[in-house]
Amino acid sequence: MATGRTHRPATRSRGIPEATVARLPLYLRALTALSERSVPTVSSEELATAAGVNSAKLRKDFSYLGSYGTRGVGYDVEYLVYQISRELGLTQDWPVVIVGIGNLGAALANYGGFASRGFRVAALIDADPAMAGKPVAGLPVRHTDELEAIISDNGVSIGVIATPAGAAQQVCDRLVAAGITSILNFAPTVLSVPDGVDVRKVDLSIELQILAFHEQRKAGEDAEQADRSGPARPGSAARPAAAAGRDGRKGPDGDVPAVMPA
Repeated sequence: MATGRTHRPATRSRGIPEATVARLPLYLRALTALSERSVPTVSSEELATAAGVNSAKLRKDFSYLGSYGTRGVGYDVEYLVYQISRELGLTQDWPVVIVGIGNLGAALANYGGFASRGFRVAALIDADPAMAGKPVAGLPVRHTDELEAIISDNGVSIGVIATPAGAAQQVCDRLVAAGITSILNFAPTVLSVPDGVDVRKVDLSIELQILAFHEQRKAGEDAEQADRSGPARPGSAARPAAAAGRDGRKGPDGDVPAVMPA
């Protein structure tokens, strides 16, 4: 009998699930750090801990790559670096254009990790005529009028959008029309793209808001714990939470009175 459980579609690369693909960069980062320390082999438990996943999931992920390790020895670090890099397409050079060279775009252009991970910044593009020709990270900024020619001349298939939200969709449309099929979007907006174009969104404000939520929850839990562990007033008995606040006065969390009645 069918359970009704759905599965995410597999990637075109040997049927590897998308969830596994999303974890491959985590494994590669951990393996690269081991390689830089000249560590020859690593156990699944050690690598899983370094990547922030459980070892059973790691072994399952690596089975899709046809890599099972050696009992009592573990995985060959250098071979796994090569294997995962090849699976991710990082054994070739990927030209990238960055559109929007404000503070964020300039920071991305200056990021030194692109080249070591198989990406080459082919061009920096901005709509401000005053930016044209100015060097950023060793490259002259090009005007958006040249966008289509730059993509064609450099064979670019990956575009990075770091523009304000209001300009992002128009830039996206031009990138797609020029042949870009993968976009990394830093603009705080959702982009509409046709089938066959992949978009990855990075929204720093959303990530900070999620962290703020967790900080607020932790602060509330700490305050609640302090209330529970604080000394009771002489002659008073602790009342259940349900009885608190009968006078209608509520605190910030809605169920504890702001001032305990005498």
